Amino acid sequence: MRGTVLIEALRETDAERCAELEKLLFPGDDPWSARAFREELRLGHHYLAARDGDELVGYAGLAFVAGPPHAEAEIHTIGVDPAHRRRGIGRELLQGVLDVADGAGATVFLEVRTDNDAARALYEAEGFTVVGLRKRYYSPSGADAHTMRREPAP
Repeated sequence: MRGTVLIEALRETDAERCAELEKLLFPGDDPWSARAFREELRLGHHYLAARDGDELVGYAGLAFVAGPPHAEAEIHTIGVDPAHRRRGIGRELLQGVLDVADGAGATVFLEVRTDNDAARALYEAEGFTVVGLRKRYYSPSGADAHTMRREPAP
């Protein structure tokens, strides 16, 4: 816990709030629906929630895409309510899903908009490096994305 923010498992009942945040955070692209969040949880992917009291203020999700001996995982999404930014919540969520990946010895991949300097700086601070460029990755905006990779922690 950090101040009043608790990091814990995301629940299916959080899906509507996650979808609300997606619309707020990613208005020019294709924000995830509540159904998409519920499906991710039903598939057994690892999702975390950040709660300030009873309010869901952030979320992050990780999926394993390859198992041992060369485990790989992808960060599917991460978001923090703009009213709760600059409090370290995004970093805590990221570290929480990275702990899961590290426990499996997994290399982790993600995509981030090339114009999202704050997110890219956070990812670089946590050991990610740019390994590729995906032109027009986000739709419908057509924004480009960097593919980033982080090796498993020793």
